[in-house]
Amino acid sequence: MTISVFHHSMRISCALLLLASGGSAYADSSTHTGQGTFYDYSGGGNCSLPVPTTTLTAAMNASDYANSAACGGLIQITNKDSGLSVTVRVDDQCPECAPGNVDLDQDAFAQIANLDTGIIPISWHYVANDQVGNLKLYVEGSSSQWWMAVQVRDHLYPIAKLEARTAGSGNAYTTIVRESHNYFVAPSGLGIGPYDFRITDFWGQTIDVPGIPLMPGVELDTGTQFDVYDESAATSSGAGATDWSILLLGGLLGRNLWRRR
Repeated sequence: MTISVFHHSMRISCALLLLASGGSAYADSSTHTGQGTFYDYSGGGNCSLPVPTTTLTAAMNASDYANSAACGGLIQITNKDSGLSVTVRVDDQCPECAPGNVDLDQDAFAQIANLDTGIIPISWHYVANDQVGNLKLYVEGSSSQWWMAVQVRDHLYPIAKLEARTAGSGNAYTTIVRESHNYFVAPSGLGIGPYDFRITDFWGQTIDVPGIPLMPGVELDTGTQFDVYDESAATSSGAGATDWSILLLGGLLGRNLWRRR
């Protein structure tokens, strides 16, 4: 995909607007640098995800957390002093952390540094989570036809957008706004269901999941997963990762419009 001057200008404008309002510009496929610290994590993180049994975790700084855009994403963190690396899932937010910083769970930190060190220089980037199996959808337990919150789980790459429509209607998809607790919320609901969902990942890849019933409190296996993305091929053709600036700004505008109703 070739980015036009107009689209390039839109990206810059969105980034500037978000920076002016104190929000994150975007989370991308580049390598980030900062400081690594650790804390004792036992669940209940800002991403509202079930505590993993096989994956180490971390809390992302507020800027790169990007209103929960980082949630569920797998990042590889390298201790720049020792060269040791560890892969963790973003399960939480670290509001006091500076941009680029990551607060690792204690076990993850111990894999790349002595706990007595306390603070280490790090670099990190997103990687594919190829151990999760199929993509899952979880409808929050108190959801109904009049109010619904949906969470996307076990994704290969971070999720950028969720859209929905009445199943089989052929109508245009409606974007559902993502909240900071990692649920996509439709404040007026989506009707009685079933629904067709369209899920867009970090790279702009989309998956259509048809005929999902209204089943609050149940994790539903979609039977599908994103493709492994060939970043080198995309870079050579001029394509790039999705800018969270546009997605996050869209979410903020949508939320403000809804509040003014």
